Parts: sequence; structure tokens; C-alpha cells
Amino acid sequence: MTATNALSLPRTTATAARVLRQLRHDPRTIALMILVPCVMLFLLRYVFDGSARTFDTIGASLLGIFPLITMFLVTSIATLRERTSGTLERLLAMPLGKGDLIAGYALAFGAVAVVQSALATGLAVWFLDLDVVGSPWLLLLVALLDALLGTALGLFVSAFAASEFQAVQFMPAVIFSQLLLCGLFTPRDAMHPVLEAVSDVLPMSYAVDGMNEVLHHADLTAAFLRDITIVAAVALLVLTLGAATLKRRSA
Repeated sequence: MTATNALSLPRTTATAARVLRQLRHDPRTIALMILVPCVMLFLLRYVFDGSARTFDTIGASLLGIFPLITMFLVTSIATLRERTSGTLERLLAMPLGKGDLIAGYALAFGAVAVVQSALATGLAVWFLDLDVVGSPWLLLLVALLDALLGTALGLFVSAFAASEFQAVQFMPAVIFSQLLLCGLFTPRDAMHPVLEAVSDVLPMSYAVDGMNEVLHHADLTAAFLRDITIVAAVALLVLTLGAATLKRRSA
């Protein structure tokens, strides 16, 4: 029986439930997704123990970047395991569409992203004293969107990797390049014009900009709404591309 093309809520939620059951039996992956961003923020706070202003300046940005990186890494490897083990091929031989599979994975990892982002935001604001002018709830929103973006990118690149090692090799191209150009280390308008133009089309740039808007403005700004809209739109676009490039045959 071939997979159906119509997106089905029952099939999507069933896929999400299956993924969450698998994650429940993988404590190392759970620790990577839930605890590592918190540990990194904790270390960062005390690396800059003598300069709280520095932590305030970059802490908000990294609050969004850390979840993006961890979700990218875990999602790309987990999806690749499904493909190389033959599970993906068996699932697509059932009445399960590519959209159901991608949406199910996104829903499952999105649920984990909610927990991850909530813990990291709570730790940064209420325990590590990250000084933000805006609402912590807006920080949480951007962190969650960044984690979902990382999930979408991980699902997408897994289609082009033949092994877990190859999946990790995508990080320099997909993640580290954005990290260098997102404005974390220097303002984007101070870069070479060519690099500034490239940074303008990278989603992590808008994730960092959105965090900085919350850091410096008490109210919602037009720039903030633009930034989160772009991040959400890119995540949705990449998920759609991930469904389109999903192969039926295992590697």
C-alpha cells in the first residue's frame, strides 16, 4: 500500500507519540536536548562572573542559539537512524504520508523544545539574573521558535546524509556559518558588505535580532514581530522542503 499524500491529524499524532516513546528510552538524548543548553548558559554566566554586563549582552542571544544547535543535531541524527535502520521505509509502506511523518517528528521534537526552552529561559532570567527590559515570555517565544527552526533544519539535512558522521558534518555548513554571521560577535552592519548581505538571508540572524529586541525594549516592536515571523516562516518552509525530499528507500 502506498503512502497517502493527505496530511492526517491522527497519523501525525501517532507518529509523534511513537517518537516520544523512543526518546523516553534514550536518556542520553534527553539530557542533550534538555540539560545541555542550561549547562552552557550556567557556565557562560560564571565565565563572565566579573562582567555581568557582558553576560547580559550575549546571554539572550545564546539563549536562542543553544536550543537551535542541540535540536538540529539530535533531530538530524534521530531521523537518519530511522532511514538507515529501514524503519522509515516500512513506515512509508503503510498508510502514512511524508507530510504525516515530518509533521509527527516536528510535533514530537517541538514538545521537547517547549520543555527545553522553558527551562533555559527560566534559568537565565530567574537564577542567572539575565537583565532584560522586555517580557521573559517573549524570550521564551523566540527560544521556542529557534528550537523549532533547529528541528526543521535537522529534518531537512538528514535527507542528504548517509551516516550519523555525515549528519554531524553538516553542522559547519548549516550552523557554524550562521553562528559567525548572525551578529553575535560583531554587529552585522559592521561586517564586509558581502557578508552583511549573506547574513540578511540567514534565519539565525533574525533569531539573534529578536532576542536583542526583547533585551532592549519593554514593548513589542515592529522589528521583533518581523524577526519572529521570519524565523517561523523559514522553519515552516524547511519542514515543507523536508517532506518533499524525504526518500522512501532507506540508505
